[in-house]
Amino acid sequence: MPTKRKRHAITETPPVKEALDALRAELNGERLDLGELVRMGAEEKLARLRLEADDRSELLEGLVDGIRTGRIHLDPQLADEAKRAWTPEEASDT
Repeated sequence: MPTKRKRHAITETPPVKEALDALRAELNGERLDLGELVRMGAEEKLARLRLEADDRSELLEGLVDGIRTGRIHLDPQLADEAKRAWTPEEASDT
């Protein structure tokens, strides 16, 4: 059927087949709603990515706080080198 929306093909590789077969067994012959599965999977993936980003932010905040309060001692030259290594060229040129 013609559509202006994106279409996707899903191959039942062994891990995908295993997951879908387990779900099919629980559904007792009910039709799989692949759209619902994709939406649920996308929402779960997004939640995990956001949680990882929050965890990284908390770790960085703790590191910064430790440096500022003196609980973490750094060699200023090494800190400078690390900053240059992590900073994109455009940002370090300004």
